[in-house]
Amino acid sequence: MATDKTKTDQNLSVEQRLKSLYKLQTILTEIDRIKTIRGELPLEVKDLEDSIEGLHTRIDNYKREIEELKGKMAAEKEKINKSQSLIERYREQLDNVRNNREFDLLSKEIEFQTLEIELSEKHLNEFSRMIEAKTNEIKATEEDLTDREHILSEKKEELDEIVSETRQDEERLRQEAKDLEPNVDSRTLAAFKRIRKNARNGLGIVYIQRNACGGCFNRIPPQKQLEIKMHKKIIVCEYCGRIMIDPALAGVEENA
Repeated sequence: MATDKTKTDQNLSVEQRLKSLYKLQTILTEIDRIKTIRGELPLEVKDLEDSIEGLHTRIDNYKREIEELKGKMAAEKEKINKSQSLIERYREQLDNVRNNREFDLLSKEIEFQTLEIELSEKHLNEFSRMIEAKTNEIKATEEDLTDREHILSEKKEELDEIVSETRQDEERLRQEAKDLEPNVDSRTLAAFKRIRKNARNGLGIVYIQRNACGGCFNRIPPQKQLEIKMHKKIIVCEYCGRIMIDPALAGVEENA
């Protein structure tokens, strides 16, 4: 298979390779244009999906924290009930004390349990305020979530519409590009793809415009232009590295 490919490469003239390469460039440029039409929509959709997932996680965390606070409130209420039971028992015992020492001990226990109740009630108030704050946070986050989900739905619909409109054209162009690749030798094709990948405008091959490189617009010496017009070898711009061809080979007028 590799041998057959090598033979095919050798049978292709430089002019044929360059013509096919330039045609390939025009097809890939059209594919790039289609991607530009889609613009930033795919990224916007992905960002919205990520943010929505984050909001769901935030809401789940708030709900978990509220349940934990409710558990703490239940524990504090149990403490209050226990302290109230103790106070009731101690007060009953006060009626049967035999000396001042027992009276003082029971009174201190009652005072201590009363303070415990006050502390638990303070905790209950704090937990209640925290639950209220987190409930408000949930409400605000859910409103934000609803807005973002609405925007996401619109963005997805817009993206689906654009993709639907351009999918057929893009698939056709990709097939045309694939069919053209065998008409370019593997070494030049690999170099073209590498240049195109690194080029800001996606141009790996350009024609001479007003005696300058059509990619970086640096002036091309007359001797170099003559060599390019001869179609005897692949010539690249010494400034930007793009493959260069003459306008005639690109099918455009000399002064275009």
